[in-house]
Amino acid sequence: MTSTTPAPTDPSTRGIAVQLTELRRVYGGVAALDGLTLHLEPGELVALLGPSGCGKTTALRCLAGLEDPDSGSIEVGGRDITGVPTNKRDMGMVFQAYSLFPHMTARQNVEFGLELRGRDRSARRARAGEMLELVGLSVHADKYAHQLSGGQQQRVALARALAIEPQVLLLDEPLSALDAKVRAQLRDEIRRIQLEVGTTTLFVTHDQEEALAVADRVGVMSVGRLEQVAPPAELYSAPRTPFVADFVGLTNRLRARVEDGRAQVLGGSIPVLPGSADGPEAVVLVRPEGIVVEPGDGPAPATVVSASFLGGHGRVVARTPEGEEVSVQVANTDVTRYRPGDRVHLAPRGDAALAVAD
Repeated sequence: MTSTTPAPTDPSTRGIAVQLTELRRVYGGVAALDGLTLHLEPGELVALLGPSGCGKTTALRCLAGLEDPDSGSIEVGGRDITGVPTNKRDMGMVFQAYSLFPHMTARQNVEFGLELRGRDRSARRARAGEMLELVGLSVHADKYAHQLSGGQQQRVALARALAIEPQVLLLDEPLSALDAKVRAQLRDEIRRIQLEVGTTTLFVTHDQEEALAVADRVGVMSVGRLEQVAPPAELYSAPRTPFVADFVGLTNRLRARVEDGRAQVLGGSIPVLPGSADGPEAVVLVRPEGIVVEPGDGPAPATVVSASFLGGHGRVVARTPEGEEVSVQVANTDVTRYRPGDRVHLAPRGDAALAVAD
């Protein structure tokens, strides 16, 4: 899908900074937010990622004004809005449920927020037309919700949120109700549109692929706290905590000896990341693509447990004599080289990994 809207050279010039400081929210003695501090740069898209109950949606709802934090502050553009009502916060929201008005056409749905703001009919119609073009739905402007697919309905919801030109865009699991293919397509569309419009955006999701694909930075949350916030590549390759290493991507937990900033594992030596356990006995968290597998015996022998074709790549799981099962990513064309029971040897590629106490 193409758009005639030109992409700005610097989207941040139209965005606004957001600062959440020491937010705390307790429900029945359980801290949904436990001192959350997060800064969003103007025009930045930050994704909050984590399991159910980690506090990510509570953080978004506090920013929207749908929840009141027990303590802490929320600033937008340097202005404290902690006590400002929801309808005065100038934010656009897109939820998991499409929430379109069934008795209105796509155009009328997009116009709705503008009508509430007193915009005249011609201005509303023009702005709705621009937004529907931006999301690729101009030809569907006069259709009702039941005449649109799930992905199209969510595009209308996004156009409606953007039509009011909000200072901040809030996306709460907006793609989880869609099937995998549509979800991937709309994920890319949301990122394209966000870059074109330049709106500061907070995106909440439990889908790590989604978060890594669209965000400038990803914040991983656990039990109300922000474990780490970093650009996607850094978050994946240099996790700071065991929770981040385990939650983002697949990770092998392998016993190792750590000395002088290096871990001896699978017959080789790899550097350990900052914040790693001192050792000497430790467990290193190694990604499947950080390990090499070859047929035959070697310094780190193992036996193939399974070999799976996964489309763009393959995965071999092998068991060491010590009983550790090691997952290795291989080229999809190499999967047929391995069968359960085959003897293989393993070796680390040399990528740095996090070491934690055994």
